[in-house]
Formats: sequence, structure tokens, C-alpha cells
Amino acid sequence: MADIRNIVILTGAGVSAESGIDTFRGGGGLWERHRVEDVATPEAFARDPDLVLRFYDMRRAAIQEKAPNPAHAALARLDADWAGELLIVTQNVDDLHERAGARRVLHMHGTHLNAWCTACDVRSRWTGPLIDRPPCPACGQSALRPDVVWFGEMPYEMERIYAALRSADLFVSIGTSGAVYPAAGFVRDARELGLRTLELNLERSQGSAWFDETRLGPASELVPAWVEEVLA
Repeated sequence: MADIRNIVILTGAGVSAESGIDTFRGGGGLWERHRVEDVATPEAFARDPDLVLRFYDMRRAAIQEKAPNPAHAALARLDADWAGELLIVTQNVDDLHERAGARRVLHMHGTHLNAWCTACDVRSRWTGPLIDRPPCPACGQSALRPDVVWFGEMPYEMERIYAALRSADLFVSIGTSGAVYPAAGFVRDARELGLRTLELNLERSQGSAWFDETRLGPASELVPAWVEEVLA
């Protein structure tokens, strides 16, 4: 690791699963109880906003009852102690990275704990329900929606992510299925740029073949061990 200076880390649902947050694609996951088309598209929100708002109100309440696990804590330690550039790009819409203490975090799919006003385009921290159509704190209009990226929408800050990859030496993917683009394509971009690539996952992902190395096991075990190696 002596030649590694700048690191980009991608985290997915597998990092938060051990904190008790449901994944979307695993057995018993959220998509088995709700169709994507019913709760996670702009069309669904236009068709049945009450269903969508209740779904996200429940998710918002649930994540606030969860706590960071050792994987989140280890990445927060890396964030605090790593002298080089570091960017933790998360597909997760919980705030467990931040609650563990990480600061260099980018939520490419948004966050449950924000509400986005479609009238004035302001995003406000939000911990309560949206079903009763509360007014926007900025403009006073009742035009709030969950600040999450739905299928068919563009993830946030893609240019910043690609810029970080271009200046990185190492790309690490943790707890991701490798099924959702554009995040699933980051490893290919990293390989083309000449970065080292490492996957830490419970099982091989759809993109495992693109990584230089894959380590399999629970994130709460793999991530602390890897961080120990990096900081040694």
C-alpha cells in the first residue's frame, strides 16, 4: 500500500445490511414486497403519491432506529486517518457512514433524511413524515418529495465521482451487487484508468471478474481487516 495515495470507495446495501437495514435485491428484500414500478419511479409518484410517500416515510423512520456497524466504523477511521485523497461514494440512502464519523461521503442516490422541494429546488434535512404534505421550509409550498434517486433519474454528482476516479490509485467496492448502473460500471472505468481494484463482498458480484482481487465475507469482518492493512 506504500504506493497508494488516493482512494475511491463504493459502498452498497451490503454495508448497511448488518445494521438491520433491508437490502433491495436479496431474499426477503424490499423489492419482493413492493414492485419497483410502484414505489421507486417518477411515474409511480405521479400515479400514487400516497403509496410512495408512505413507503419512504416508513424507510426514513426505520433507518433512524439503526446504528452503524463495524464496517461503517472502520471506514470512518480510514476517513479520519488517511492523509491522501479519499472519497466514499455510497449507493445507500441511510446516514450510517456519517453517524459513524465519516466526512468524505457522497450520496450518489440521495438520502432518506433529506426532502427535496420540487417547487423551489431546495433540499432540506428531514426526519419526519411527508405523507401529510408539510410545507417546504424554504418556500412554504407543499411540494416536497423524498430526496432519493429513483429508477430513470440521474444519480447525483457524477462528474465529481469520475474526477475522483481519474485521480485515484485504488478503487474499492464494498457490499454491492454489481447490478445497478452507473455504479456497476465504476470498476471498468477504474481498470481502464489503470487503478488497482478490490472487491469486498458477501458473495461474488456480477462484476467480480473486473476486479484484481475479491475477498468474500461479511462487511463487518472484511472492512475492519482491510482498513487495518491500509493504515498499518
